[in-house]
Amino acid sequence: MNAVELSSHTVDITGRDDFDPLAVQREAAMFYGLFLRGHSVDALRRDIDVPKALVDKWLKGQRYEPSFRDALVRLYTYRKQVLAIFDELVLNERTKSRVQ
Repeated sequence: MNAVELSSHTVDITGRDDFDPLAVQREAAMFYGLFLRGHSVDALRRDIDVPKALVDKWLKGQRYEPSFRDALVRLYTYRKQVLAIFDELVLNERTKSRVQ
């Protein structure tokens, strides 16, 4: 089971009907394309990342429904996956540039 625990919430991230396993790679590739066009790595990382403190703050809000909290956890997990792939692509590009 692919589950993520954030604070005290555990959510299955693949149990949804609309789950697209390539969406994460496509989004990371889009940000990588922006990097190749000269956008700052730090600015792109800030655009991709969702700070855990912000998600925790939203999860603690009493006015939000459980479905919204579940969506937040999925969003947080998704964005962290995009960030990890993006970082790997940038690292590979920098390594490739040094070799040439």
